[in-house]
Amino acid sequence: MKKEAYKIAIIGAGVSGLTAAIVLESHGYAPEIFEASDAVGGRVRTDVVESYQLDRGFQVLLTAYPMVGKYLDIKSLEVQSLRPGALIARNGKRYTFGDPTRDLGFSWSTLTFPMATFRDKLLIWKLNRNLRKESLEHIFTQPEQTTLEFLKKYGFSEAVINAFFKPFFSGIFLEDKLNTSSRMFCFVYKMFGEGLAVIPKKGIQAIPHQLQQQLQKTKIHFNSRVKTLKEGEIHMEDGTILKNHLAIVATEASALIPALKKQAIDWKSCDTLYFEVEKRNINSPIIGLSADTGSLVNNIFYPNSIDSETKGNHELLSVTVVQEHNLSESDLIPAVEKELKSQFGIQPLRYLKSYKIAKALPDLQNLQYNLAETETRLNSRIFLSGDVLLNASLNAAMISGEQAAMGIIHTLEDSQDLAFFTSEYL
Repeated sequence: MKKEAYKIAIIGAGVSGLTAAIVLESHGYAPEIFEASDAVGGRVRTDVVESYQLDRGFQVLLTAYPMVGKYLDIKSLEVQSLRPGALIARNGKRYTFGDPTRDLGFSWSTLTFPMATFRDKLLIWKLNRNLRKESLEHIFTQPEQTTLEFLKKYGFSEAVINAFFKPFFSGIFLEDKLNTSSRMFCFVYKMFGEGLAVIPKKGIQAIPHQLQQQLQKTKIHFNSRVKTLKEGEIHMEDGTILKNHLAIVATEASALIPALKKQAIDWKSCDTLYFEVEKRNINSPIIGLSADTGSLVNNIFYPNSIDSETKGNHELLSVTVVQEHNLSESDLIPAVEKELKSQFGIQPLRYLKSYKIAKALPDLQNLQYNLAETETRLNSRIFLSGDVLLNASLNAAMISGEQAAMGIIHTLEDSQDLAFFTSEYL
């Protein structure tokens, strides 16, 4: 039986599913992807509204991710770099704080930043140095504690934790208490320190689009929602039943596989709002953070401070809300506008669009960096992938997709299983 004749289904055309397809193709297989939406990307999507390029949630790619060099062509993505620092709004005043070892423009403002003691600045240097020496695998073997506990035990002052670490990492972890695992903090901190935070010129969805463009034999079925997955069968939402030899679930599996119903993933949510403004009051590509206690706004960014494929008639402002709230969209917009004016001195011209992202990041415990291909195997025919298996990152999505694909490849090419899979089952 030729490799291309095996019916291998991948459920979900996100980064993990696309990576799995790339690996399968590289070994001679021709999988089919079933995607519920109208495009690739999963949680990594970009829309164009009135010529404005809107990512569904403010997202960046960290170039230091090991899997980036393996599966992505950074040059072709035409990535635009953000500066390694932040503008911080606190109590009506604004400060800049960053890494002067990589951007000399932060030297004076960081040296004189009033909410970080001299000891805090030495500790930041020490943390950078120590994490550079540690492997990613070693970071994920360290005892887990919350990020907040880690920072306090490391010796950072309450002032710098509240003024910098909380607002900055709340925007990454999508929770404002820093309850996220210290493993994730050290991983992300190391990646920020060793590479760049970038956004592709065509928006964040350019990443899955580039993965899709690498596929030559894979057929992608869009608007094809899977209802239930069983061994050897895919039950579609429209009632169609499709046969397959093997399958990879590259989306939340608990919704598709009855045996996993009680293992549903908890998710972190956020709101991202876009506004038109007359002009930028932060001219360089740097994130703005709100360090005011109880603030709805966590971070702001001017997407036009970097080059983008399309631009509207005015400046575009992205605003991220991490804090939990019960506000309707009609109540959230004026509340955010009020904070933009008081904290950042920004008076929006017009509200454009908002995204309430209920499943923005998986809320995980016992975070891991890698997994064996055998760990992706749910049963004899179904394999799992996705960042939910490891840690909430694009790097983890690609690792898990790769490992699930290798699990299928070794299953098919194992002499003991070959007779089963070349039988007349289909």
